[in-house]
Amino acid sequence: MNKDRMRIFTGNANPLLAENIADCLGIPLGQILVSRFSDGEIRVQVGENARGLDVFIVQPTCAPVNENLMELLIMLDAFRRASARRITCVMPYYGYARQDKKVKPREPITARLVANLLEVAGANRILTVDLHAQQIQGFFNLPVDHLYAGPIIGEYLIESGLAHENCVVVSPDVAGTPRAKVLAEMLDVPFAIIAKRRPEPNKVEVMEVVGNVEGKTAIMIDDMVDTGGSLVQGAEALMERGATGVIACCTHAVLSGNAPERILHSPIRKLIVTDTIPVTPDKMNEKITVLSVAPLLAEAILRIHNDDSVSVLFERQAELVRTRNS
Repeated sequence: MNKDRMRIFTGNANPLLAENIADCLGIPLGQILVSRFSDGEIRVQVGENARGLDVFIVQPTCAPVNENLMELLIMLDAFRRASARRITCVMPYYGYARQDKKVKPREPITARLVANLLEVAGANRILTVDLHAQQIQGFFNLPVDHLYAGPIIGEYLIESGLAHENCVVVSPDVAGTPRAKVLAEMLDVPFAIIAKRRPEPNKVEVMEVVGNVEGKTAIMIDDMVDTGGSLVQGAEALMERGATGVIACCTHAVLSGNAPERILHSPIRKLIVTDTIPVTPDKMNEKITVLSVAPLLAEAILRIHNDDSVSVLFERQAELVRTRNS
């Protein structure tokens, strides 16, 4: 387990997560300066020799998305020109992932554009968590390790006593059914689906709930919470259909606009998120709980560095399901 040739670097998107990953690995963060020139241009200067190193750049492309993405691209170019042996983008949150296909004529597929930019800038590998759409992995012509935060959330639900026999896992849309099914299997409870439609971005209309939620605690799970509209309307629909309470779980806490306040004044009893995106103090309230993905990412980084199988992490997650249900 040789860590001498491995370095963890970070931009300004989520330095605390990078520090926690480095702590889990027992190594210091690499030295790098990511600042601004007077006209706003991004300045990057690597503060140590990177020649021959296995470099991991921790940089989710969360808000401000364009700033953080540009930081990442420039850091990639800096390490490529510094002769790093391999450069892995650790992107816990992949921005622009919702633009993964053409819904209307003359629309871009921006998720593919971002993939192209990362490759051209010098990325050799991508490590990410809970992509909005699985097909984004195919947008890259390089290895993509796609991790899942569901087991972290599931373990928290079990350990905190929030999961019990009278629960039902709910997907807030049809596309999230596989995610809900996995969590339902882990908790050994049934699952339901909310059928909805989006008349336009960030607007949701609940059409029907498929499955029995009456008299049960509903555990909604999604990949992200942005404006909170989908979760809040879903929670209201579940309560109208007889649910006794609603717990919401999301990997990526985008929480744009007045989303925290909307969650606070909604029927949602608790919102469980992870630190793939930093949850700033102004977005926190008594309903929000933040779990860390640092140990998961740290183990994946170590396995990549040692050329070990990352799929072992998925097998371990499957074992958690089997152990829980035995």
